[in-house]
Amino acid sequence: MKVPPSPPRYAPDLSFPPYAYTGDPMPHPRNHPRGHSRDEPEEIPPALDPRSWQDSRAYLCGIDLFNHGYYWEAHEAWEGLWLAAGKKGPISELMKGLIKLTAAGVKARQSQPDGVRRHAVRAGDHFETTRVLVGEETFAGFSFSDLIDFSRQVGSRADDWPSHVGEEVAIVFDRCLTPK
Repeated sequence: MKVPPSPPRYAPDLSFPPYAYTGDPMPHPRNHPRGHSRDEPEEIPPALDPRSWQDSRAYLCGIDLFNHGYYWEAHEAWEGLWLAAGKKGPISELMKGLIKLTAAGVKARQSQPDGVRRHAVRAGDHFETTRVLVGEETFAGFSFSDLIDFSRQVGSRADDWPSHVGEEVAIVFDRCLTPK
């Protein structure tokens, strides 16, 4: 799916941070005094129920952050769900795959195609593992075929993604995550 001019919103009340963190020289969101998330508490959200994924604020915020070019920030949203899942099982594997896609986005912004490829391949592996664990094609709103295809496309085009170096926010990929 092509990214529309304004990707869909799943948590429309979410306020986006003033910049998307991509590493130095930007201030680290949590560790730097000027970081955009400096004073926000790090909380573990309620565990994701894959049957009612639409009710998980952290999950929806992660999707919105990713689709709008806030890859590091999406990683943070999904890491809480990974921790809530106990770091094992199908939810954990799904979160690891999504987190690896965010890492690919950060590496693309940093002009590191080898990192993009490595993270995209790992994302696809996690999605495949989740599919095996679940035994179905759809889980938590996503089609595994779509997620695996997205991961493969990201990896195979690693040298082509524009870096957008110096931009505060940039959507790198020409697809977005669209749960159904």
